Amino acid sequence: MLLSKSCVYGLRASLYLSAKQDEYISIREISEKLDISFHFLTKILQQLTADGLMESYKGPNGGIRLSPKGRKATLLDIVIAIDGPELFTQCALGLPGCGSEDPCPLHESWLGTRTAISNMLEKTSLEEIAKEGKQNRFRISAGGTFNWS
Repeated sequence: MLLSKSCVYGLRASLYLSAKQDEYISIREISEKLDISFHFLTKILQQLTADGLMESYKGPNGGIRLSPKGRKATLLDIVIAIDGPELFTQCALGLPGCGSEDPCPLHESWLGTRTAISNMLEKTSLEEIAKEGKQNRFRISAGGTFNWS
């Protein structure tokens, strides 16, 4: 898998919040709906909050939601906030100094693949996926379809 488990969960939680638009949603609800460990999810969402993609509200009606920046975010923004940009810069074999002057056996193939992945993530917004999810009943949890409305 190219993305860490944290990143995959962060993407799923971000999509969940995107579907809920401007509401503050409890982390417990997100955890239960997406079948993700509450404590693990809390740490992931703290990263996204620190990056300005989410904002939290404390108190009995508190929770978390996408910030204005987060509502306009692309999938690439989420991936970089959690996993960093290394997926799009490092050698597929982990060799230091890999590049066009001193390539590894996978350099050319991986360069094209990682560019295609980066472009796809950059062109896909959370807002776009939430709209498509409502129309196509995409699933974002292991438990089956998700109510996007």
